[in-house]
Amino acid sequence: MPEHVLILGGAGFVGSALAIGLKQHHPDWTITCLDNLRRRGSELNLSRLKSLDIAFVHGDVRSPSDLEPAAFPVQTIIDCSAEPSVLAGFSSPQYVLQTNLIGTINILELARQVQARVLFLSTSRVYPIQALKSLTLQERATRFELATEQSLAGVSPNGIAETFGLDGARSLYGATKLASELLITEYRDAYAMPAIVNRCGVLTGPWQMGKVDQGVFTLWMAAHYFGKPLSYIGFGGTGKQVRDLLHIDDLLRLVEYQLAHFSTLDGGVFNVGGGTASSLSLLETTQLCEAITGKAVPIQPVLEDRPGDVPLFITDSQKVMQQTGWQPKLTPEETLRSIYHWIADHETILRPVLG
Repeated sequence: MPEHVLILGGAGFVGSALAIGLKQHHPDWTITCLDNLRRRGSELNLSRLKSLDIAFVHGDVRSPSDLEPAAFPVQTIIDCSAEPSVLAGFSSPQYVLQTNLIGTINILELARQVQARVLFLSTSRVYPIQALKSLTLQERATRFELATEQSLAGVSPNGIAETFGLDGARSLYGATKLASELLITEYRDAYAMPAIVNRCGVLTGPWQMGKVDQGVFTLWMAAHYFGKPLSYIGFGGTGKQVRDLLHIDDLLRLVEYQLAHFSTLDGGVFNVGGGTASSLSLLETTQLCEAITGKAVPIQPVLEDRPGDVPLFITDSQKVMQQTGWQPKLTPEETLRSIYHWIADHETILRPVLG
């Protein structure tokens, strides 16, 4: 049956990509996006939404009056509205706390009143920092790698699984997302509210307005394209820190499956990322960006670690793959090339934001 879907944070990178992809695949669905347009570059997505007859509401999840039930008679809510920056929690915690905690409460209240199901995009940042820093690593020529033998549960050559311990500090950003997960659990139990939680790793792809604290792979490609200097920050300044990356189109495929099989997956909490095969160090990312753009940029080593940083995080997505049959398709090189072509095709409008 046709859906009415509300996507919160719907003009952001993830929200707009999901809205556009779902509308293209399901033209009979009604899709509404709500966003406060705080993130620079999000305004560029409004014409893209409008071209597909996706409704846009300028609103803020922090404000209950912007989420009146009468205005949103929806069956499904996809929450992509969080402030996603770990560093922001150290420099301006009020916005992170208000958006990610108060916002979640307001969203759950809307879902309760209209009896909607909730797909919540959480984060791998729910896992504690010191525990991640205590992982046994091996240093290779271009990256850090997980050693075969580890003392902590929930870590394997596949990366970090959902069974990894949650005791310890994880940054204010990570804490707000974990607290939101707990609130969802309570609402699901108290009000029989169907809900699925995806703990996403690094998401990337075209239309991401990459910054130093969020969207690092887009930032790296944009810096090479526009000839901007970069820095290898922390962990010896060698650029060997590692993350796995997931193209937004791969996330879209999973979300579509989850929406179609919501009752089966209801209550699930899933790690969602590219995994070991789609992981890159910053140094390896540099090498790929140089090969794709034909340009090299100056990169300065910074020895001091940033607050909240970890040398390696790789998402173990075995649970969601086993339950859904989903797996990432796009390689890191394909993902970076897609970002490069997007920048080249839209250089004029992107230069003020990324250049």
